[in-house]
Amino acid sequence: MTPLEARGLHRFFRRGDTEIPALKDVSVVCAAGETLAVTGPSGSGKSTLLSLLAGLDDPDGGAVHVAGQRLSHRSPAAAARIRAQHIGFLTQSSGLFGHLSVRENIQLATSLGRPGGPSPAELIDGLGLAAVRGSLPRTLSGGETARAGLAVALAGSPTVLLADEPTAEVSRDEETTILGLIGAWRPRDGAAVIVTHSPAVAAHADRVLHLVDGRLT
Repeated sequence: MTPLEARGLHRFFRRGDTEIPALKDVSVVCAAGETLAVTGPSGSGKSTLLSLLAGLDDPDGGAVHVAGQRLSHRSPAAAARIRAQHIGFLTQSSGLFGHLSVRENIQLATSLGRPGGPSPAELIDGLGLAAVRGSLPRTLSGGETARAGLAVALAGSPTVLLADEPTAEVSRDEETTILGLIGAWRPRDGAAVIVTHSPAVAAHADRVLHLVDGRLT
Protein backbone atom coordinates (compact mmCIF):
# COMPACT_ATOMS: atom_id res chain seq x y z
CA MET A 1 0.00 0.00 0.00
CA THR A 2 1.28 3.48 -0.90
CA PRO A 3 0.78 5.75 2.13
CA LEU A 4 0.42 8.95 0.12
CA GLU A 5 -0.11 9.53 -3.60
CA ALA A 6 -0.99 12.85 -5.20
CA ARG A 7 -1.08 13.10 -8.97
CA GLY A 8 -1.31 16.13 -11.23
CA LEU A 9 -2.42 18.65 -8.62
CA HIS A 10 -3.57 22.05 -9.85
CA ARG A 11 -4.92 24.81 -7.63
CA PHE A 12 -6.06 28.26 -8.69
CA PHE A 13 -7.30 31.21 -6.66
CA ARG A 14 -9.33 34.13 -7.95
CA ARG A 15 -8.60 37.77 -7.24
CA GLY A 16 -11.41 39.67 -8.87
CA ASP A 17 -11.41 38.63 -12.51
CA THR A 18 -7.83 37.35 -12.32
CA GLU A 19 -7.02 33.66 -11.84
CA ILE A 20 -3.86 33.12 -9.79
CA PRO A 21 -2.17 29.70 -10.17
CA ALA A 22 -0.88 28.35 -6.84
CA LEU A 23 0.05 24.82 -7.95
CA LYS A 24 0.68 23.61 -11.48
CA ASP A 25 0.70 19.87 -12.18
CA VAL A 26 2.39 18.81 -8.93
CA SER A 27 2.72 15.09 -8.16
CA VAL A 28 3.95 13.66 -4.86
CA VAL A 29 4.25 9.94 -4.12
CA CYS A 30 5.68 8.72 -0.81
CA ALA A 31 6.81 5.17 -0.17
CA ALA A 32 6.29 3.41 3.15
CA GLY A 33 8.84 4.60 5.69
CA GLU A 34 9.87 7.66 3.68
CA THR A 35 10.38 11.19 4.95
CA LEU A 36 10.00 13.84 2.28
CA ALA A 37 11.00 17.50 2.65
CA VAL A 38 9.37 20.21 0.52
CA THR A 39 11.36 23.42 0.18
CA GLY A 40 10.97 26.64 -1.76
CA PRO A 41 10.66 30.40 -1.34
CA SER A 42 7.67 32.04 0.33
CA GLY A 43 4.67 32.05 -1.96
CA SER A 44 5.85 29.03 -3.94
CA GLY A 45 2.81 26.91 -3.03
CA LYS A 46 4.16 24.84 -0.14
CA SER A 47 1.31 25.55 2.29
CA THR A 48 -1.26 25.10 -0.48
CA LEU A 49 0.25 21.70 -1.22
CA LEU A 50 0.03 20.65 2.43
CA SER A 51 -3.61 21.73 2.61
CA LEU A 52 -4.43 19.56 -0.39
CA LEU A 53 -2.48 16.59 0.99
CA ALA A 54 -4.36 16.94 4.29
CA GLY A 55 -7.77 17.14 2.60
CA LEU A 56 -8.38 20.60 4.03
CA ASP A 57 -8.80 21.95 0.51
CA ASP A 58 -9.63 20.34 -2.84
CA PRO A 59 -7.49 20.61 -5.97
CA ASP A 60 -8.91 22.11 -9.16
CA GLY A 61 -7.25 19.24 -11.01
CA GLY A 62 -5.72 15.95 -9.94
CA ALA A 63 -6.42 13.86 -6.85
CA VAL A 64 -4.95 12.86 -3.49
CA HIS A 65 -5.06 9.28 -2.15
CA VAL A 66 -4.09 8.34 1.40
CA ALA A 67 -3.69 4.68 2.38
CA GLY A 68 -5.43 3.70 -0.83
CA GLN A 69 -8.46 5.94 -0.23
CA ARG A 70 -9.29 8.99 -2.30
CA LEU A 71 -9.19 12.02 -0.01
CA SER A 72 -9.91 14.83 -2.46
CA HIS A 73 -13.41 15.72 -3.69
CA ARG A 74 -15.17 13.89 -0.89
CA SER A 75 -17.95 15.19 1.32
CA PRO A 76 -16.69 17.18 4.33
CA ALA A 77 -17.72 14.35 6.66
CA ALA A 78 -15.97 11.67 4.59
CA ALA A 79 -12.80 13.76 4.26
CA ALA A 80 -12.79 14.45 8.00
CA ARG A 81 -13.16 10.74 8.76
CA ILE A 82 -10.22 9.78 6.51
CA ARG A 83 -8.14 12.64 7.91
CA ALA A 84 -8.81 11.57 11.51
CA GLN A 85 -7.85 7.98 10.77
CA HIS A 86 -4.82 8.49 8.57
CA ILE A 87 -3.33 12.01 8.82
CA GLY A 88 -1.45 13.77 11.58
CA PHE A 89 -0.99 17.48 10.87
CA LEU A 90 1.61 19.58 12.70
CA THR A 91 1.09 23.27 11.94
CA GLN A 92 3.16 26.31 12.83
CA SER A 93 0.45 27.27 15.32
CA SER A 94 0.75 23.78 16.91
CA GLY A 95 -2.96 22.88 16.56
CA LEU A 96 -3.41 22.80 20.34
CA PHE A 97 -6.71 23.79 21.94
CA GLY A 98 -5.93 26.67 24.28
CA HIS A 99 -8.44 25.69 26.98
CA LEU A 100 -7.10 22.12 27.27
CA SER A 101 -3.93 20.97 29.00
CA VAL A 102 -1.17 19.20 27.08
CA ARG A 103 -2.41 15.84 28.36
CA GLU A 104 -6.04 16.63 27.46
CA ASN A 105 -5.05 17.74 23.94
CA ILE A 106 -3.21 14.46 23.37
CA GLN A 107 -6.03 12.39 24.87
CA LEU A 108 -8.56 14.06 22.55
CA ALA A 109 -6.42 13.44 19.47
CA THR A 110 -5.90 9.81 20.49
CA SER A 111 -9.65 9.23 20.84
CA LEU A 112 -10.26 10.48 17.28
CA GLY A 113 -7.56 8.41 15.55
CA ARG A 114 -7.00 4.74 14.80
CA PRO A 115 -6.72 2.28 17.69
CA GLY A 116 -3.46 0.56 18.42
CA GLY A 117 -1.21 3.61 18.42
CA PRO A 118 0.90 4.99 21.26
CA SER A 119 -0.98 5.90 24.41
CA PRO A 120 -1.08 9.51 25.66
CA ALA A 121 1.27 8.50 28.48
CA GLU A 122 3.77 7.03 26.01
CA LEU A 123 3.71 10.19 23.90
CA ILE A 124 4.05 12.46 26.92
CA ASP A 125 7.05 10.54 28.25
CA GLY A 126 8.63 9.84 24.85
CA LEU A 127 8.46 13.46 23.71
CA GLY A 128 9.73 14.90 26.97
CA LEU A 129 6.46 16.50 28.08
CA ALA A 130 6.06 14.98 31.55
CA ALA A 131 6.87 18.25 33.33
CA VAL A 132 4.22 20.19 31.39
CA ARG A 133 1.51 17.54 30.96
CA GLY A 134 -0.96 19.57 33.03
CA SER A 135 -0.03 22.95 31.53
CA LEU A 136 -2.08 25.05 29.14
CA PRO A 137 -0.56 25.83 25.71
CA ARG A 138 -0.09 29.53 26.44
CA THR A 139 2.39 28.71 29.22
CA LEU A 140 4.69 26.55 27.06
CA SER A 141 8.02 27.54 25.57
CA GLY A 142 8.55 27.38 21.82
CA GLY A 143 10.22 23.98 22.05
CA GLU A 144 7.55 22.59 24.37
CA THR A 145 4.83 23.87 22.05
CA ALA A 146 6.47 22.17 19.08
CA ARG A 147 6.80 18.88 20.94
CA ALA A 148 3.22 19.04 22.23
CA GLY A 149 1.98 19.75 18.71
CA LEU A 150 3.98 16.80 17.43
CA ALA A 151 2.47 14.56 20.11
CA VAL A 152 -1.03 15.60 19.03
CA ALA A 153 -0.15 14.98 15.37
CA LEU A 154 1.20 11.51 16.19
CA ALA A 155 -1.70 10.52 18.44
CA GLY A 156 -4.06 8.04 16.84
CA SER A 157 -1.28 6.34 14.86
CA PRO A 158 -1.59 8.28 11.55
CA THR A 159 -0.48 6.80 8.25
CA VAL A 160 0.88 10.16 7.09
CA LEU A 161 2.52 12.88 9.17
CA LEU A 162 2.32 16.34 7.59
CA ALA A 163 4.38 19.11 9.17
CA ASP A 164 4.42 22.80 8.24
CA GLU A 165 7.68 24.44 9.37
CA PRO A 166 7.84 22.33 12.58
CA THR A 167 11.06 23.98 13.80
CA ALA A 168 10.40 27.59 12.77
CA GLU A 169 10.02 28.89 16.32
CA VAL A 170 12.67 26.88 18.15
CA SER A 171 16.40 27.12 18.85
CA ARG A 172 19.01 25.16 16.94
CA ASP A 173 19.36 22.65 19.79
CA GLU A 174 15.60 22.23 20.01
CA GLU A 175 15.44 21.81 16.23
CA THR A 176 17.80 18.85 16.52
CA THR A 177 15.59 17.40 19.24
CA ILE A 178 12.41 17.82 17.17
CA LEU A 179 14.03 16.20 14.13
CA GLY A 180 15.15 13.27 16.24
CA LEU A 181 11.64 12.83 17.64
CA ILE A 182 10.06 12.96 14.18
CA GLY A 183 12.51 10.33 12.99
CA ALA A 184 11.88 8.11 16.01
CA TRP A 185 8.09 8.46 16.19
CA ARG A 186 6.88 8.93 12.61
CA PRO A 187 4.77 6.01 11.28
CA ARG A 188 7.04 3.13 10.32
CA ASP A 189 4.70 1.86 7.61
CA GLY A 190 3.59 5.34 6.63
CA ALA A 191 5.26 8.53 5.45
CA ALA A 192 6.14 12.03 6.58
CA VAL A 193 6.04 15.23 4.51
CA ILE A 194 7.74 18.27 6.01
CA VAL A 195 7.53 21.77 4.56
CA THR A 196 10.58 23.73 5.64
CA HIS A 197 12.98 26.58 4.99
CA SER A 198 15.62 24.93 7.18
CA PRO A 199 18.59 23.22 5.48
CA ALA A 200 19.02 21.09 8.62
CA VAL A 201 15.47 19.76 8.34
CA ALA A 202 15.86 19.07 4.62
CA ALA A 203 19.12 17.24 5.28
CA HIS A 204 17.29 14.80 7.57
CA ALA A 205 14.80 13.82 4.86
CA ASP A 206 15.14 10.83 2.55
CA ARG A 207 14.19 13.00 -0.41
CA VAL A 208 13.76 16.71 -1.08
CA LEU A 209 11.30 18.37 -3.47
CA HIS A 210 11.70 22.03 -4.41
CA LEU A 211 8.72 24.20 -5.33
CA VAL A 212 9.07 27.43 -7.32
CA ASP A 213 6.04 29.38 -8.54
CA GLY A 214 3.79 26.40 -7.98
CA ARG A 215 5.90 23.91 -9.92
CA LEU A 216 8.30 21.21 -8.81
CA THR A 217 11.82 21.90 -10.10
